[in-house]
Amino acid sequence: MLARKSIIPEEYVLARIAAENLRKPRIRDRLPKARFIAKSGACNLAHKNIREQGRFLQDIFTTLVDLKWRHTLVIFTMSFLCSWLLFAIMWWLVAFAHGDIYAYMEKSGMEKSSLESTVCVTNVRSFTSAFLFSIEVQVTIGFGGRMMTEECPLAITVLILQNIVGLIINAVMLGCIFMKTAQAHRRAETLIFSRHAVIAVRNGKLCFMFRVGDLRKSMIISASVRIQVVKKTTTPEGEVVPIHQLDIPVDNPIESNNIFLVAPLIICHVIDKRSPLYDISATDLANQDLEVIVILEGVVETTGITTQARTSYIAEEIQWGHRFVSIVTEEEGVYSVDYSKFGNTVKVAAPRCSARELDEKPSILIQTLQKSELSHQNSLRKRNSMRRNNSMRRNNSIRRNNSSLMVPKVQFMTPEGNQNTSES
Repeated sequence: MLARKSIIPEEYVLARIAAENLRKPRIRDRLPKARFIAKSGACNLAHKNIREQGRFLQDIFTTLVDLKWRHTLVIFTMSFLCSWLLFAIMWWLVAFAHGDIYAYMEKSGMEKSSLESTVCVTNVRSFTSAFLFSIEVQVTIGFGGRMMTEECPLAITVLILQNIVGLIINAVMLGCIFMKTAQAHRRAETLIFSRHAVIAVRNGKLCFMFRVGDLRKSMIISASVRIQVVKKTTTPEGEVVPIHQLDIPVDNPIESNNIFLVAPLIICHVIDKRSPLYDISATDLANQDLEVIVILEGVVETTGITTQARTSYIAEEIQWGHRFVSIVTEEEGVYSVDYSKFGNTVKVAAPRCSARELDEKPSILIQTLQKSELSHQNSLRKRNSMRRNNSMRRNNSIRRNNSSLMVPKVQFMTPEGNQNTSES
């Protein structure tokens, strides 16, 4: 430390540290905003302190379908094992009560063949053999080593009961697995939304727009789109509503609310007096605590199951003054969709005021369009002037190169004193 102090003055070190602290902006880590619906469509909601847990058992089939796959497979395996063990105990008790186990223990090998007509179940002489017979009965294997006889009506009753229980378990478990594999949200994985939403002018009105598309060739029948705005509000009485939902209409030229989702579409909402975004300007949007939820519903063409895809846009994900680029082109008589540009936007001229101010002063839109036209013309002039300058520089450079390549003229002196000029 002493050597460093002698080499670098302390005043210089302190001044440098202060300058570095001034250069680095102090950015506080902002907590991520809690959103009601995630971008993937999952509901960001945690259920706590549920006292009536028994209500889930009243709808056992839905509970089994909602479970995770590992839990479903464990229940599937344990249900069969428990049923096999339960009926194995019953078969062993039937054999024990009838005296079949003692008969097999006391008789010799030649005499055991005579017991087949007097026992309830042949070759059931221990709990292991009873367990094997239980499996054979429930899954209808029938190896032939063990079989029923007419001696015991109780054994026939157990056989009927086990068949009924086995069919019920098979029906419930197979139905549960089928419903888990054919759930509606699996189809929703191929329904995509644009990462950002935009606000721009369309037909003289400010519009909220986003893009939706389907990656599969199989269509969604009777597809409809609903938009809701979720925000925290306070009533005049002072009541705080943390999740206040407001429906906003979708601009659809068709009389019904259905859309034909054969190619990616831009869903448009006109910001008018009925819209919750009517009083929000571009500067106010960044400070708004709102979330726009988009819900796409329809029937899957191949399975007939109703599916639903969801997403949401918070204030940071709404771009003011942008427009989606076109991704549908016609190539050799076929419409082609370029999904690499699905969420791409371009900046366009749009007034920064709210829709209310735009309705009250329509001249704002005209002024904005005129400014954008002037700026576009100026940019074109700059481009043209730059092109002229570049072409002139290129021509000058070509001329210089040509002049440097020209052959110089050389003069020769003859003995008579005459000058002869020749080119070499």
